[in-house]
Amino acid sequence: MKVILKENIKSIGKKDEIINVSDGYARNYLFAKNLAVEANSANLAKLKSKKDSEQYKKGQEKEEAQKIADKMERIQPQFKVKTGENGKVFGGVSSKEIAEKLEKDYGIKIDKKKIELKDTIKTLGTTKVQIKLYEGVIGNLKVEVIGE
Repeated sequence: MKVILKENIKSIGKKDEIINVSDGYARNYLFAKNLAVEANSANLAKLKSKKDSEQYKKGQEKEEAQKIADKMERIQPQFKVKTGENGKVFGGVSSKEIAEKLEKDYGIKIDKKKIELKDTIKTLGTTKVQIKLYEGVIGNLKVEVIGE
């Protein structure tokens, strides 16, 4: 019997996957625990429309992420840090500060975990930072650090 899974089931399959199981297993376990529905034409049509809407939503999110990436190419946030003699930087610029500055000054809301920064920026000048905006969309941002 073909069934559509409603949830991920270990060693059986993932949610919204169509699998073939024995009639008894389907009726006595999967249907009884509301883990699956029969793969009839009505349920298959619902599954197809659900997948289509998810695909559309993903396309919209990717398009939005691409717009943000394009906007990031044109901006260059500046951070003022305290410096000592010989241009030595005290502290540095962290990914949290970059995320806060982007939201405050440019209206771009980004999770600090998506900013690929190995360590805080501790040098004066311009540094290129990559930001993972969406699956397959990476934004490049030039961050300028100037001394006070």
